[in-house]
Amino acid sequence: MFHLRNLFQQHRDVSLKLARHVFFSNFEGHQSVAKVLRGSTWKQTDAFLTLANRVVPTAVHKGESNMIFSPLLMQVVLGLMTAGSAGPSRDELLSFLKSNSTDEINYLSSQLVDYVLLDGTPNGGPRLSAANSVWVDQRASLKPSFTQIVDNVYKATSLSVDFASKPLEVVNQVNQWAEKETAGLVNEILPVDAVDHLTRLVFANSLYFKGVWSEKFNASMTKNSFKVLRLPYTRGLDRRHFSMYFFLPDANDGLPGLVERVTSDSEFLERHLPYAKVGVREFRIPKFKISFGFEASEVLKGLVVVSPFSGHALTEMVETICNKGLFVDSIFHKSVIEVDEEGTKAATAMPKVSFRRESRFHC
Repeated sequence: MFHLRNLFQQHRDVSLKLARHVFFSNFEGHQSVAKVLRGSTWKQTDAFLTLANRVVPTAVHKGESNMIFSPLLMQVVLGLMTAGSAGPSRDELLSFLKSNSTDEINYLSSQLVDYVLLDGTPNGGPRLSAANSVWVDQRASLKPSFTQIVDNVYKATSLSVDFASKPLEVVNQVNQWAEKETAGLVNEILPVDAVDHLTRLVFANSLYFKGVWSEKFNASMTKNSFKVLRLPYTRGLDRRHFSMYFFLPDANDGLPGLVERVTSDSEFLERHLPYAKVGVREFRIPKFKISFGFEASEVLKGLVVVSPFSGHALTEMVETICNKGLFVDSIFHKSVIEVDEEGTKAATAMPKVSFRRESRFHC
């Protein structure tokens, strides 16, 4: 347990218990970019809170006491899937992402990559490291239009590999990539049997964040059966603002109800983020490290994103004789966060969005 002190006074301490908080991050940066991103990012946040509402019961059923995942990386992955799809698959993805077109998704993704995910350490801000990579089977090639999106929008590196005869080598390569890009926080995410001779493409992305606490805190002492605390990270000359938000239910058993309110009301977070300073004399936060992973395909199917996971789904990605059989096999997501008295280290990796062809097609 560590505690942080503020200059503001309050009559009693506020203790933040690990088992009773949910945290989110916010972005404010260059005004023109922030204005464009704000509306789109809130729509994306709403979409992925809906996904979280499906994941939480499953995690609880499996005995998980804590959960963490990255809506930002899910947005990147589903954005790439949208760019590579057409027909019902594209329509279902756009509907889930609450977007009007693939161009809108591509623009949002490019702004996230170019502005939000830039490293802040040169300006005295948080360390940010984001990376995207595509492993393509040597028997296939990306379509020129899709290659342009991969290169220019997602700034992803492309590598040619042999899924058929060297599957274990590819698995090791992806896991080593994830470990390197997340500074060792995520060191194994791809199972040994994750790829085989039917795999045509694997898309991986990662995000590493390390921020030091600022000394200025904001809190919202509401009468809504919960409290909200905002802990900003030191920003130096960085024009962006990164913060961690703690949502603290008043009741010891109040977390499930609060999560339900957050995930069922699209404007809940925006309405309750604190902007005014409230007196806090001393509060305590436990040191903690949380790791959580899940496979997202079944959850997405439950949210009516079905077509991308069936044959004939993704026709705009790869040029092969049997291109009609390309579909998404699975989506793995793993996140790790570590909080101590200095700040936060967090890493997320989605090293397997595996695209396969149906076995009845032969190349």
